[in-house]
Amino acid sequence: MISEKLVNGLVKQMNYEFYSAHAYLGMAAYCSAESLDGFANFFLVQAEEERFHAMKFYNFINDMGERATLEGFPTPNNDFESVLDVFEKGLLHEKEVTRRIYDLADMALDEREHATMTFLNWFIEEQVEEEASFDTLIQKLKRIDKDSNAFFMLDSELGKRTFVAGE
Repeated sequence: MISEKLVNGLVKQMNYEFYSAHAYLGMAAYCSAESLDGFANFFLVQAEEERFHAMKFYNFINDMGERATLEGFPTPNNDFESVLDVFEKGLLHEKEVTRRIYDLADMALDEREHATMTFLNWFIEEQVEEEASFDTLIQKLKRIDKDSNAFFMLDSELGKRTFVAGE
């Protein structure tokens, strides 16, 4: 049986995933305001992924016979200095998500809650991909620097990103 402490941790993470979607919408809005539709699309897809993640937590909590409760969340950052700044803040956010997932995994391991451990393994693997994606884009943006052609090519490339549930 899953402990109240672990349920509370899962509920908090579910809510943080919903917050993450909101934070990425703020990043998309910044990019849209700068007429960078490809970069905006990247963050809109990221927001969809985060909602998908939140719903995975929601469904797991319910499948475990517990109740998922929704909470409010703080206003996300809406001010950025540049596209590079947006991605760097996005990477920091993903690192925080990773830390939170690891904390939950440690708690599940300590409690020998095998179903939760298995469930969280998907998120652990997902976080490796998330951080790598942000890091790669940050490195590309740094290499591009002042090359406007390369910048707009990257913007165009990111405009093709789509959301596929579970990927």
